[in-house]
Amino acid sequence: MKVYLSVDMEGVTGLTDPEEMHAGGRGYERGCELMTADANAAVEGLFQAGATSAVVNDAHGSTKNLRIDLLDPRATLIRGPGKPMRMAQGLERDHVAACFVGYHARAGVRDGVLNHTWMGKEIQNVYLNGEVCGETRVVAAYAGYMGVPVALVTGDEAVCAEARELLGDVETVAVKNGVDKFAAELLPPSVAQERIREAAARALSRVSSLRPYELAAPYTLGVEWNSTAIASGCALIPGVKAVGPRHTEFSTDDFTQIMGLFGIFAMIGGQVACNSGVYG
Repeated sequence: MKVYLSVDMEGVTGLTDPEEMHAGGRGYERGCELMTADANAAVEGLFQAGATSAVVNDAHGSTKNLRIDLLDPRATLIRGPGKPMRMAQGLERDHVAACFVGYHARAGVRDGVLNHTWMGKEIQNVYLNGEVCGETRVVAAYAGYMGVPVALVTGDEAVCAEARELLGDVETVAVKNGVDKFAAELLPPSVAQERIREAAARALSRVSSLRPYELAAPYTLGVEWNSTAIASGCALIPGVKAVGPRHTEFSTDDFTQIMGLFGIFAMIGGQVACNSGVYG
């Protein structure tokens, strides 16, 4: 059984500080170790339940965070920027399940630790087929497009609640409970990672009962930006249209185009924000 893991960082055990998410920040190196340990816990549980291979995608920021020297040797790692499918790079139709490790709540969730959607300051809200959504829904919808069910979501309690509301009887592990965006009640790593191992094993053992999260085409991606300049820049992309001063939309029957578009948005949004002096 081939399994897939998309690993973000904001929902990793023990982390609450934005500095821990960026190279050079205080605590970043330790954050990378904790991120790798959470991924390894999921991999171990999946293999205990019969997985035969596992591909792990580093889905955070620079996508150069997971420690390959510490990674479970039974897994392979997709690392580095420029990946066409971004947070879902490496997901294939022959994977029996997808697991989201270290995920976080969508933008605007009051008790969501480090909550945001795709970009930290540039995006106010993201909409998929008219409904507000976070990264969990976007990546789950791509997995569903590929015919792959999501079996496990780990992160803070807010993203676990988001996942259960969206996906139903998915296995979830809350490794922290948010107090505010930058504060949380944390589980010790040994406790959190044991829970991840157990949940991953449970998830794969009942994967036959899980169903992919499928949306009906056409797929419409709406983005409410925090800047009119970013919205104007993104509206220059063929197929993207401005539907308001800070709101763009894009529709397609091919969900791979939705995933790829986020990368272009990030490049434009980051550059415009940097040039205007509001990025950082």
